[in-house]
Order: sequence, then C-alpha cells, then structure tokens
Amino acid sequence: MAITLKTNIKVLIVDDSAIVRKILSRQLNQHRGIEVIATAPDPYIARDKIVALQPDVLTLDVEMPRMDGITFLRKLMKHHPMPVIVFSSLTPKGGKMAFEALAAGAVDVISKPGPAYSVGEACKELVEKIKAASRTRINKKAIAQQQSNMPPKQLSMAETTNKIFAIGASTGGVQALTQLLPALPANTPGTLVVQHMPARFTTSFAERLNNDCSANVKEAADGDHVIPGRVLIAPGGLHMLLQRSGANYYVTVKDGPAVCRQKPSVDVLFNSVAKYAGANAVGAILTGMGSDGAGGLLNMRQNGAHTIAQDESSCIVFGMPKEAIAQNAAEKIVPLSNIAETMIALAQK
Repeated sequence: MAITLKTNIKVLIVDDSAIVRKILSRQLNQHRGIEVIATAPDPYIARDKIVALQPDVLTLDVEMPRMDGITFLRKLMKHHPMPVIVFSSLTPKGGKMAFEALAAGAVDVISKPGPAYSVGEACKELVEKIKAASRTRINKKAIAQQQSNMPPKQLSMAETTNKIFAIGASTGGVQALTQLLPALPANTPGTLVVQHMPARFTTSFAERLNNDCSANVKEAADGDHVIPGRVLIAPGGLHMLLQRSGANYYVTVKDGPAVCRQKPSVDVLFNSVAKYAGANAVGAILTGMGSDGAGGLLNMRQNGAHTIAQDESSCIVFGMPKEAIAQNAAEKIVPLSNIAETMIALAQK
C-alpha cells in the first residue's frame, strides 16, 4: 500500500517591514506543518515569487511601497486566485479596511499589534488561520463575478496610518502660519502648505519657520516624501501636488498656468489631496483674498477628508475662508488659535 507523505503548508510573507518579515518567518517555521518558503517587501517582488514558488497561502500587509495591499489583492484574485490572509495594523475587526480586504478576496484578516517587534504575539492566531486557509478552495468564477459588481476603485485608500495635513493661505497667511505651524507637534502628520508668495521668498520663509517649529520645515522639492514630522512649503511660482506610490505619499513640484490667478495655487494642492489621500487628509483654508482653495476644499470634503475654515474674527482678510464656507466646503469654522489642535483631533478620528 502506497503511503502518502503530508507536505508542509508553503507560506509567502509579504510585508514592507524587515523586522516583521524576520519575526514572522522565525515564529511560523517553529510550527510543525508550516514552512515559510520566502518573504517579499512589496507586491511586485511578491508577484514574481508567487509565480516561481507557488505558495499555498499568502500573508499580506496593507501599507506597502509601490502598491498598497488591497490593490494587489484585487489584482491577485483576478489573475492568480489563492488563499490570502491580510495581516495589518489597518484591519481591526469591524473596521472599514477589514471589510475592504474581505470584499477584495481575502479569506481572513488579522490585526497586527502596534510595535513591529510584538507581532510574534499574534502568531498563534495566524498559525490557525494559515492552516484553515490552506484548506480553502478559491472559486475563480465567483471572484470574477464579485469583482465585476464592485464599484470603481478609488485612488485614495480608505484608511492609512499616516495622515496628511493640507493648508492654504494668502493675504495675512505669513502671520497665520507663523502662529499655526509652531503649534503642531514634532510628529505632526506630513503637512503640505501653499502660501501665495513670489519665487525666491519661500526658501527664506521655510527656513525661518524651521527655526520656530518642532517639526522639520523645508521648501518642497520635486519627489519629496510626505512623512510624519515634515512640513513642505510650496515654492513660490510653482504648483505643488500630492502623489501616491502604494501607501507612500510624495509631492511633485511643477510649472504650469496660474489657477485662480495664483501659482502656487491652493486649489491645485487641495484637489490632488482629495484624489490621492481622501479620508486620510485634514484640510485648512486660512486668511486670504479671493477664492483660491474653496473649490479644492469642497472636493476634499466630498472625498471624505475633514475640513476647516479660519473664522472671520481671526482673519486678516476673510476672503478665501468666506468663499469656502459659502460653498459648504468647511466642516468646521475655527479661530486661528485653535486650528492646530483641531487638525490633530480630526486626524485621530
């Protein structure tokens, strides 16, 4: 009688954290019947290893460079369906991202503990999920049908751990920003600022602010990453836009026609934040003449961002905030002295 040898469950770990990959590999390999055959720091490398190694189960993080995990999961289920367990700090039970992961085809989700070095604590649960997932047979036809019925994918993720602050100002904005930005903590969410100002003036303005702020303040350069603890000031005479690669944010700085007769334009920044950050953003429109930023702030609000307008009593010129309020673009109307703490509170929601 032939004896059938039981083979190990082959696991591929996809996570951008080298510490997480190392700890998970060590912990999972200690369990009989499970073998971590490879790890990958991003979806592109994972794709090649899936083809080459044919793992039985994939563990997948959500926040990764070049492509976020949910986007990769949708592509994987379309072209190479297999059991996937999403293992991320963004997937607490009942959370929006957990629902997105399951809707995209994950067989299960596990919430990753906070500090990277503590992920080993979740391994017992992960082992059981891997064993169950390995017995799952993916129905390719059902997945194709579900994906065809899904709404169009938004460019902005439903949620990320890193939030974005976007601030626009004009007349009176130098004084307002000199008060607001030093009130932000050293670990403030990545902050993008458009202040209507001519070329060559923004360099010294950023340097002056950097001396007074806990966070690092600099004039933005094309390709700068938007990260916690950094404030980027749009260069005078150029537009600044938010972009996203996977779960990582960065800016492009470029020339182009004036918008609302302004370059840099608040609307240009706000519209890019609405597109790529969505609900991960908090926007604030400060004192200034004209209407630049009002339409962009409305776009941000319609895409799930929290939005603030400076109140009339604290504005040097109540033009831009007034227009934003008239368009129902502002979720809150706040005096300048309270804007920093309000932005931080909204980012924590």
